[in-house]
Amino acid sequence: MTHTDKLFELAVKARKNAYAPYSGFKVGASILSDKNNYYAAADVENISYPCGACAETGAISAMISAGDKKIKEILVIADGKDLITPCGACLQRIKEFSTSKTLIHLASLKGVQKTFKVSDMLPHAFEEEGLKK
Repeated sequence: MTHTDKLFELAVKARKNAYAPYSGFKVGASILSDKNNYYAAADVENISYPCGACAETGAISAMISAGDKKIKEILVIADGKDLITPCGACLQRIKEFSTSKTLIHLASLKGVQKTFKVSDMLPHAFEEEGLKK
């Protein structure tokens, strides 16, 4: 089994557990860290929509909580008409914990459909350099 196969399997499983009673749109995400550890999470909606949590954010939180700091690959899966991409806030979070080689896999329930480098999806990310005076 390849890393991508394992990421797909974990994201599918997480997606099944998503809490999406309002939209019905379930999303799962899984991460392979640079230490070859796997993490997965599902989206969590809330009756107050802005208070929900994206699957990508949950997977990053799981990775950080376990002590890993860098994403080697991340996979996002949903069952929509079109492939979904991480939202802008999640792309910035992914960038925070990425390297120049980090891959973002976009998947449907049929498997991975597209793969991008994080820099392709967020070419003008806000960087730490922007905080310096």
